[in-house]
Amino acid sequence: MFVLDSHCDTPSQILRLRDLSLDNDHAHVDFPKLARGGVDGAFFAIYVPASLGQVEAEAYADLLLERLNATMEANQDKAAYAQTSNQAFLNKEKGLFSVFIGLENGSPLGTSLEKLQKYYDQGVRYMTLCHSADNEICDSCAAAKRWGGLSPFGKTLIPEMNRIGMMIDLAHSSDQTMKDVLELSSKPVAYTHGCCRALASHRRNISDEMLRALADNGGVACMSIYPCFLDDDFLRVLDESGLESKMWIEDEFIKDPSDPMKRRAWEEVQMELCALARPSIARVVDHIEHAVNVAGIEHVGIGTDYDGIEVTAEGLETIAKFGSLWDEMTRRGFSAKEQNLIAGKNLLRVLKDVRRR
Repeated sequence: MFVLDSHCDTPSQILRLRDLSLDNDHAHVDFPKLARGGVDGAFFAIYVPASLGQVEAEAYADLLLERLNATMEANQDKAAYAQTSNQAFLNKEKGLFSVFIGLENGSPLGTSLEKLQKYYDQGVRYMTLCHSADNEICDSCAAAKRWGGLSPFGKTLIPEMNRIGMMIDLAHSSDQTMKDVLELSSKPVAYTHGCCRALASHRRNISDEMLRALADNGGVACMSIYPCFLDDDFLRVLDESGLESKMWIEDEFIKDPSDPMKRRAWEEVQMELCALARPSIARVVDHIEHAVNVAGIEHVGIGTDYDGIEVTAEGLETIAKFGSLWDEMTRRGFSAKEQNLIAGKNLLRVLKDVRRR
């Protein structure tokens, strides 16, 4: 079994001074935890905040890539880049963790196809079209619906992503954007991190209609472990806790991650969040089961969103606990073959299909 997480925001944590070679406290992902969790590879997301203009967004993405490259250079005994399934399997044979690169938010492109090629040449193998705001490509599920789906530029971008072999990620997109992409794309697409709207109403979650359309496209929908996506009841618990009013503490830490006082303050908020009643591993598998029932076993994967979320499902506090997912799936009756598909084979198949000329 090749275990591939389709979305971790770990590069952002490198920018916040995390040393991935160490077993860090208060961290979702580092190389020791990945080894303990039996994870063979992950897409590390180059996350670009939606608040940045194109020039600032491009500079921020380039900085994250630079820091990720430096981390990989310093950990050649533990990890190596992969851009294809064959490279990932070779890395596993060598005892190395595979890092794939995703670009989360297409805003660094502005309206430039040349910049798309630039990021492809730097190793990016999927792009999340938008994040928490509409951009020059499309409408976000969280914003004002500027374009009514894909923009005119977005409609030229999708065929170009197909042509060069970059996977399209529909996470964060509005439903109409998803529909437009699925009509235009000649290659399978991915939804790299989210859950099922039929089980939790969060606007970031994917509807059954879109799950079926994604399956018809040959794509894959990867389920997250974020409590807000997993269960509407957690939103009530979070609201009643008052902890959302403390999120500015993370912002202050991000501004100055070398300040031990700010780091400690944010860690204390994280511990308070972990003390809340949270959805369990069983709820994560509820979403996996639902996605399988709607889309089919060959169209479901895992995209945790580790390091991009403030708190996780209970029992999956770090990626070191990843194996607990397979234990729960075995208890539910998922066969080894089915688990193999969900663990990574489905996503690797889409990655291969996207590159096929």
